[in-house]
Amino acid sequence: MGFILDGLDTEAYDRQYTDRELLRRILSYFRPYTRKMLLVGVMLAGNSLASMGGPILISRALDLLAQGPSAELIALTAGGVLLLGLSSWGFNYVRQHFSVQVVGNVVLQLRQDVFDATIRHDLSFYDEHPSGKIVTRVTGDTQDFSTVVTLTLDLVSQVLLVVLLTAWLLNINPWLVALLLVMTPLAVLVALSFRRIAREVTQHARRVTAKINAQIQESISGIMVAKSFRQERAIYDTFAQNNVLAYRVGLRRGIVLDAVFPIINLAAGISSALLAYAGGVAAAGQLGLPVSPGQWYLFMQAVGYYWFPIVSIASFWSQFQDGLAAAERVFALIDAEPRVVQAADEPVERLTGRIEFRRLLFSYNAAETVLRDFSLDIAPGETVALVGHTGAGKSSIAKLITRFYEFQGGELLVDGRDVRRLDLAQYRRHIGLVPQEPFLFSGTVRDNIRYGKPEAADAEVEQAAHRISQGEWLSGLAAGLDTDVGERGANLSMGQRQLVALARVLLKDPAILILDEATASVDPFTETQIQEGLETLMADRTAIVIAHRLSTVRHADRTIVMDHGRILETGTHDELLARGGHYAVLYNTYFRHQSLAYINQLELA
Repeated sequence: MGFILDGLDTEAYDRQYTDRELLRRILSYFRPYTRKMLLVGVMLAGNSLASMGGPILISRALDLLAQGPSAELIALTAGGVLLLGLSSWGFNYVRQHFSVQVVGNVVLQLRQDVFDATIRHDLSFYDEHPSGKIVTRVTGDTQDFSTVVTLTLDLVSQVLLVVLLTAWLLNINPWLVALLLVMTPLAVLVALSFRRIAREVTQHARRVTAKINAQIQESISGIMVAKSFRQERAIYDTFAQNNVLAYRVGLRRGIVLDAVFPIINLAAGISSALLAYAGGVAAAGQLGLPVSPGQWYLFMQAVGYYWFPIVSIASFWSQFQDGLAAAERVFALIDAEPRVVQAADEPVERLTGRIEFRRLLFSYNAAETVLRDFSLDIAPGETVALVGHTGAGKSSIAKLITRFYEFQGGELLVDGRDVRRLDLAQYRRHIGLVPQEPFLFSGTVRDNIRYGKPEAADAEVEQAAHRISQGEWLSGLAAGLDTDVGERGANLSMGQRQLVALARVLLKDPAILILDEATASVDPFTETQIQEGLETLMADRTAIVIAHRLSTVRHADRTIVMDHGRILETGTHDELLARGGHYAVLYNTYFRHQSLAYINQLELA
């Protein structure tokens, strides 16, 4: 069945945990609730004692009734069985009440831990792993974990009942216990023989679910592009292929897991029949063993209870393995090793914005080096434009300054301090990033501007919004700052989203500003508004701009021309044109057509 598992490779951060490691890790989440778990344990014991009391009471009554009928004894026995049944119900209710609380709290903490670990992972982690698969681990796997905990508590109750009954039988008739224990190796062997293969097929089922979730999320996110190219059928075909894969994996898993139950039942039936015969012969006095009818009844009750936990393991083995596999996947996501590692957490006060690259080496993977022996000094308050063809390394420089990726050699200094020694959270408070395609969260325009400074008052938010292009852009919003932006800003135009992003950074007031060409995807009128906002935003700050527009290059204090991670030229726009080098070629092939539009904008201004 190897073809069934094609495309279900493990994630790079997945790891194998032993059962002992998983158990120790799981128990660590229950440690804060030790008292409640002890109470649950007491209730489990009480429930088991009450459940055991019924068969024992009936067993004693049978032996007494064998000596002579008694209506009073029958009534007392019935009343005792009723009382024990009510006690069992009460113990079970209290146990369920507190166990549900504990399991809910554990899953809450586990989900918080895994989500906290997820948002702390480096950007490179999200480059390599689809978000849909990560979402599956945060939501679905944590829920499966809660299921296995509940099933385990039920199983513990059943096992405890078997232990108590066995102990009672041992006290009254060791020969019956010996007969009962004869089938122990068989029961254990059958249960354990399925453990490894059940874990394996369950892991495969979880992986195919994550794969489908990732494909569905990607399809919905890109539905506009798919419809514009009329690729709905291609999306459906991909889903159909993954769905067939899920069917095959599910079928294999079902065959494996469903085989456990019939085998266990067969073994239980054969063993129970043999033990019933042996116990009956002993009760008839043909084996020379002192076994009364009541003891024989109790013995057969114990046989039924003895097999019940084993049958339960078989019945719930799929959920049990789901829980263990889910715990393994959740812990693997939590334990994924970060690539960006700070050597210290030195506090970061207000920055002047001096940036120095010293013989820096950087690559996204071992196959390709992006920056090699790269050096660059950026003075405080300087505006630097980075130009070059795709793959020149412009975006990589921005990602390294923001500390989204780890470099492999050399140094990156900010205000003369190694960026790897700074408190990362404090450092990023002094950096403002405006991507080419800004991301807005669900909520109002006001909420999104305040995103980088949650404590800002409404007056501060309004001031920041009005400082961008003198607030003229706000008139185009239906409800002003209280306009709902929709999912990912869908209710706003690209230009309006970009203006919101600029206001958001302006409110944050960073010392270092990084712009991935905020005017690259807007119309000329909105570009003029954004340029006005940029002038306000870049004043008295260090600004690194990945330039796609001539207007941006002209406004820069210095332009850096890059190619395949190397600096070819540096200077102002006029200086570089006068040299007639690589920038002049780039200008004639890329920027020149923007000159007329730029001049017209100046005249209109």
